[in-house]
Amino acid sequence: LMSEIKLLKNATILDVEAGDLVEGMSIVIKKDRIVEVEKKVNLQKIDHQIDLNGKIALPGLCDAHVHVIASTPNFAEIERWSPVFTTARAMRILKNMLMRGFTTVRDAGGADFGLARAIDEGFATGPRLLFCGKALSQTGGHGDMRGPGENFESCFCCAGLGRVCDGVSEVRKACRDEIRKGATHIKIMASGGVASPTDRISSSQFSLEEIAAAVEEAENANLYVLAHAYLPKSISRALNCGVRSIEHGNMIDAKASSLLIEKNAFLVPTMSTHEILPLEGLKAGMPADMIEKVAAVTEAGKINFPNAWKQGVRMVFGTDLLGTMHEHQLLEFALRGEFQKPIDVIRSATNVAAELFQMTGDIGQIKPGAFADIIAVTGNPLEDLGVLQNPDKFLKMIIKAGIVFKNET
Repeated sequence: LMSEIKLLKNATILDVEAGDLVEGMSIVIKKDRIVEVEKKVNLQKIDHQIDLNGKIALPGLCDAHVHVIASTPNFAEIERWSPVFTTARAMRILKNMLMRGFTTVRDAGGADFGLARAIDEGFATGPRLLFCGKALSQTGGHGDMRGPGENFESCFCCAGLGRVCDGVSEVRKACRDEIRKGATHIKIMASGGVASPTDRISSSQFSLEEIAAAVEEAENANLYVLAHAYLPKSISRALNCGVRSIEHGNMIDAKASSLLIEKNAFLVPTMSTHEILPLEGLKAGMPADMIEKVAAVTEAGKINFPNAWKQGVRMVFGTDLLGTMHEHQLLEFALRGEFQKPIDVIRSATNVAAELFQMTGDIGQIKPGAFADIIAVTGNPLEDLGVLQNPDKFLKMIIKAGIVFKNET
């Protein structure tokens, strides 16, 4: 129920910026926003109160790389589905994300204004959904799902995760079309990838002029571009054209990391999908020849991400899981925890993610003015990230935009 004023009392707040725990705090929520965070609050009227009994409250989590309509890892199959069927399957994925503590997710291809609106208006249960509409791909790129013998003009009007555009004018038109439909960011495929039939991971995609055109169109609308890219060459081409967010980036080297830092950009490693695909991809429906592409990038990431982090690259939490593999969303905490301190992994899923999303002050912190996106856990995630990986045991409260979705306090 959207009650007017809620009070969360006896909270131990995790201040993600400072990395400190602040005990004995009260949080006042009015409608969908936090209005007060104090030791003592004087309220005449409280509609609803929750006693956290000292449990740790932290900002709702963010995942910067999801595909909520990908209920199978076989993207070509999704293009043959009815959009209604695709949406029905996405509903479960979205709800499960929220129940793991994710209150904001950034979709990197497939979700649209309809799904975001359904969540906003309460017809679907899920995190706040930031979306790009269709990811942009060149012909034969990572968003082109035609096999070598399929020569039809791709119809990307309804189903599927991507749309094909070639040349500067087509790229501009595709960007403008997604922006018209309410996109919060633009996604481009700047290199080959795993889940596409005709390209190699090592290939760079789109001309520099095409990438620059996408960046210009996004920036004209006060948005930004994220680029799927694996190798240093693809990463550097994207960054030099003004891309703000590099997705995956497993082959990143010291030079590309320096450029990323210099350009004030962000890296979104998606380690969990690379970890799980070889184990469960086949069973989940991914073609075998695509799974063979995964091994090299998985091992490279385990070497290169710790080096990039040491160098000072800003990393944001992202998972990129597909189909039944979505259930491993929290595995990313364990994989990042191998080379980052718990507070840094938490920041990557809260205030650093907010900065990437251009939503600082709105999400990613428990402060007056921010959306009331708050989760509460037993145990201390600063000492043990495992606390965030077992929601059934440790996650006791989930509030998104002032609405209580779980309360076992």
